[in-house]
Amino acid sequence: MSLLITNIGELFTNGARHLTRDAAVVLDGERIAWVGAATEAPDADERIDAGGAAVLPGFVDSHAHLMFAGDRAPEFAARMAGEPYTGGGIRTTVGATRSASDQELRDNASRLVREALRQGTTTIEIKSGYGLNVTDEARSLRIASEFTSETTFLGAHVVPAEYQGRADEYVGLICGPMLAAAAPYAKWVDVFVERGAFDEDQARNILECGKAMGLGLRLHGNQLGPGPGVQLAVEMDAASVDHCTHLSDADVDALASVTVACMCHEGWSRTVATLLPGAEFSTRSPYPDARRLLDAGVSVALATDCNPGSSYTSSMAFCIALAVREMRMTPAEAVRAATAGGAQSLRRDDIGVIQVGARADLLILDAPSHLHLAYRPGVPLIRTVISGGRVAFPTAINRMHDGVPL
Repeated sequence: MSLLITNIGELFTNGARHLTRDAAVVLDGERIAWVGAATEAPDADERIDAGGAAVLPGFVDSHAHLMFAGDRAPEFAARMAGEPYTGGGIRTTVGATRSASDQELRDNASRLVREALRQGTTTIEIKSGYGLNVTDEARSLRIASEFTSETTFLGAHVVPAEYQGRADEYVGLICGPMLAAAAPYAKWVDVFVERGAFDEDQARNILECGKAMGLGLRLHGNQLGPGPGVQLAVEMDAASVDHCTHLSDADVDALASVTVACMCHEGWSRTVATLLPGAEFSTRSPYPDARRLLDAGVSVALATDCNPGSSYTSSMAFCIALAVREMRMTPAEAVRAATAGGAQSLRRDDIGVIQVGARADLLILDAPSHLHLAYRPGVPLIRTVISGGRVAFPTAINRMHDGVPL
């Protein structure tokens, strides 16, 4: 079944052509079959008139922690009252997650995936990391794989309470039975390289073990202060290093040094810097300096870091607005980071773009331009979500009557 989307006011492709008037796209099954001027569009089985609205690629949320139970609203309230964020609350969620049934974890993840889809996220990465034992890490990833192919083993989130003072012993558990049980359900391995979590040597050991089992590499790095995360990520050719709040000149230079040629853009980094402004918003921490990275030629992605403790948002549009307001990105740079940047951080070229052959993941905005995502923060501007060539979410406006959902 083919679908023509016509009368597009702005077509934000992330490719060689950015069409700003009367554009059209033809989808054929799960793929994009044609892109160009509406006057030249071929016939299709079905048609959507965009009415002059903007059309973007679906958002790619490349960093999300959805496998958990419970919430930490009191912790958030305490931070807003002045308590600092240390990352220690992760252990609270570990207890709730271990106690939850499979169905409770599945229901919570399903709720959050649907919530993200309604807000335009068509690809989402899901991490484990709240089980921190063999059984619960494996089941977290098994359940996560029901929702996405982008699953990440994060057994190295923090050292659990039962291993306090025995971090190296816990690393041995990760590299042995835990990875063996979790790897069949994971695509990636991730480590929280931070004071109070895992040091450089421990992280390198875990990443090497994950790589030996065929997993791609990701890191949490340089969130709470300066550290070795960025340098380690570049050294090991990790796809992404995430947070990047506290960077030295050497860190920026290292990320810039791994930039390679790209057909669609000036270049892209083998190791992408994924920025998570929702975490800074929720913890009242300094924001990363995206402008510094972009000016150095580093590829930047934006993601939600959706988790119950430090960034309980599933809204990529909110993160775009924060990136523009607080991190010195232009609206176009922020949208690209939330789409093509996320795709690069997952080392995929079939999503995050509107071009022939790409997966048919598109958004129709309730606005004439991508600028409105930052210009009108907090406003539900996603009119239609198309995922894999199928309309996955119609506009909320079309489903309301006198303010009451139908």
